[in-house]
Amino acid sequence: MLSGCLGTRYLEKDEHLLYQQRIKGNKNVSTESLEAQYQQKPNIRLPGFPFAPYVWFYRYGSKLYDTAEIREQRKEVIAKYDQKIREAKEEEKTRKEAKLLRKKNKKLAKIDKTLDEGNLLMRWGEPLAILDSNKIERTQELMDIHLASQGHFNGSASYKVKVRGIRKNLTRVTYSIEEGTPWTIDTVFYKTGDERITRLLNEHKKESDIEQGEIYNEDKLEAERERINTLMQNNGYFDFSKLYIQLNIDTAWSSYGAAVQIEILKPETSKRHKVYTVDSIVFVTDAQVRSQINKRQFYTEEGITYGAYTKEYSPRILRQRVFINQGKVYSKKATFDTQRQLANLDHFKFINVNYDTTGGMMIANIFTSPLKKYQTTTEVGVNVNVNAGLPGPFISTSFKNRNVFGGLETLELGLSAALEGTPAFEATDLPYRSQELNANLSLTFPQFILPLSYQAKRRLGEINPRTILSAGYNYNNRREYVRSNFTTNMQYRWQTRKGHLYALTLTDLKFIDSRINRDSFLERLQALEQQGNNLIDAFEPSIVSSMGISATYNYNSYGGTYKNRSAFWRISVESGGTTLNLIGEDFFRSDSLETYRYLRVTSDYRKNIPIDKKMTIAYRINFGTAWSYGDNKTLPYEKFFFAGGSNSIRAWRPRRLGPGSYNPGLNENPEEDGLIDYSIEQQGSLLIESSVELRRNLIGFIEGAVFLDAGNIWTLRYDPSRPGSQFQPGSFLQEIAVGTGMGFRFDFSFLVLRLDVGIKVWDPARTGSDRFVLDNFVLSKPYGASREPVVYNIGVGYPF
Repeated sequence: MLSGCLGTRYLEKDEHLLYQQRIKGNKNVSTESLEAQYQQKPNIRLPGFPFAPYVWFYRYGSKLYDTAEIREQRKEVIAKYDQKIREAKEEEKTRKEAKLLRKKNKKLAKIDKTLDEGNLLMRWGEPLAILDSNKIERTQELMDIHLASQGHFNGSASYKVKVRGIRKNLTRVTYSIEEGTPWTIDTVFYKTGDERITRLLNEHKKESDIEQGEIYNEDKLEAERERINTLMQNNGYFDFSKLYIQLNIDTAWSSYGAAVQIEILKPETSKRHKVYTVDSIVFVTDAQVRSQINKRQFYTEEGITYGAYTKEYSPRILRQRVFINQGKVYSKKATFDTQRQLANLDHFKFINVNYDTTGGMMIANIFTSPLKKYQTTTEVGVNVNVNAGLPGPFISTSFKNRNVFGGLETLELGLSAALEGTPAFEATDLPYRSQELNANLSLTFPQFILPLSYQAKRRLGEINPRTILSAGYNYNNRREYVRSNFTTNMQYRWQTRKGHLYALTLTDLKFIDSRINRDSFLERLQALEQQGNNLIDAFEPSIVSSMGISATYNYNSYGGTYKNRSAFWRISVESGGTTLNLIGEDFFRSDSLETYRYLRVTSDYRKNIPIDKKMTIAYRINFGTAWSYGDNKTLPYEKFFFAGGSNSIRAWRPRRLGPGSYNPGLNENPEEDGLIDYSIEQQGSLLIESSVELRRNLIGFIEGAVFLDAGNIWTLRYDPSRPGSQFQPGSFLQEIAVGTGMGFRFDFSFLVLRLDVGIKVWDPARTGSDRFVLDNFVLSKPYGASREPVVYNIGVGYPF
């Protein structure tokens, strides 16, 4: 069985399978960096099982792989399309000829990929890892070289191959590392032959990546070369490169000590490196536009000569995003910052900054090409509510108008409509379709609308400042109620550096109107009110005013790709009713209009850690709390916290977990509906949840995952209508709901579809030892008096 699972039955005589390899003996040099020297790796096996599925895919695919047949197919494609192209030429159909040529090249590229890499099954799989002694010896040599690069010049690697298995055809290779005494850096000094360069290097010596007394490390030395190169290019040395930086290492300096001399070589054509100063700046705003009628006009403002067929953009606004200055020395950083901030305006599709140094002058040329002034997008699709089992179509469209008033403003209008499958409020009712309409209008200015001087606004251009005025309308028609929401908002946004985003909401004003349609729903809210639960206030006509600030830190482009170590943290603070505190509640006082005062804080931290090329582990810690201090002692419904669902605790249905240990009651028919009645959404004012997920690529675009979710919501005040819902520091750990499960992700590059199956482990709505429910789980019969239904979650994108 072992030989069949691992693929050893495919081995020829005297061949051995590389089953395992390991490294021992290293202390200073990381195992990860030594493993990177492997020239051969064992086949990927399922965790905990001696089974190599990818070998099976490769072997099965190779049986279907016939290079002669594929080459013959290639000849047929060439002959077929060459004939069609000749016919198109004879008919003088140039467009058809070009289209046929593209099709031909596309088909040939696919065939050539099959010839080079194998068919689809072979590319999904991997060939059998047959032990190769040459590769093992090469790995040893590379480890010796790597040890020297990390300061262990006397270090060495050796290997030992051990044969195991019933048929003696499995091998384990152990690499033993002898590091020896490492060399440390005794001293670092510069040799430049240029006083100006020497002074510049000494002024920035504290920024160096190498220090006296640390172990010699070639990676840090290379990083130091890169730092010096960047430093030079940011201080006027336009034609400088790393080729001029030479590192001289003297290991005879002292016992186990190395002296590092950083030498700046002189250019071949002159005695010293030239410092360039920007003499003039030319900014062409419509570089790719061609006109047979008009001639491009040039005009100079704020030290920049602008060129355009038609003057469309405010030069004062453009100047805030240009950090190259006439009369200042060349700076690579200023050049890149200019490109990045011009791109952030979302008005140009092409941005290029280059320098002309002919004739002894340095002219900075900025070439941009405008995006379409008017842009529309439309999206049509179907949402599926897994719990209700109903599909619901939606349509959304957006319109964008760029440079509305000539100051690079952007006007955006978004409209959407959807029919959604919604679980019924009452268990006796069938699921139904609800309607939702949304309209949003926003106007974005590429600066802070504040009484600041022009010079201050120029300095602020480095942080991509934006002022956003917006208004929106939301209409939601459900069987139980109709709710409409009109919102106005003013917000400042800025970015201090890559991945560090901030938003200050100066004012956010919402007018909410609700109408209850079902008497049974109203009676339930009134019953809750009599028991001390003020949820009914959230369905009264109301005004919600708030202001707040949020910060988002995105390390290494979290969410862009999960193949690199990355992290994400968003924290926000919101104050509701602040406007009322300033201007007085009488301004909005009305017998039929509810007002709210509250404080709300949220924190969402996520991290992704790659284990190898195919496997990553990701986790999330999410926290939120809100305290209402108005007369009604409640929050607007949109400001409550909810738990459960495809992006939360996946073993519970959306918004049905908690609060605390509250049990909403039992279903009359647990065999069909599950034990606990989850027909009503549960809201809270405190949220604590976390998730950890192990993701692994299985085959091609299919990825598998296993996950563990934990968390719950609570109320901060005593709620007599929901016993056990209040947060208690001494007992809340017993009220942390735990769910586990597995899922699949289908990564189509442009879209990631997700299917997760959630299973309860610890249910705080039960009591005592009954809270552990995993041992009652049976996949084929998930319902029953002691069991809960398996929860299926369909989502787009990763859960976090």
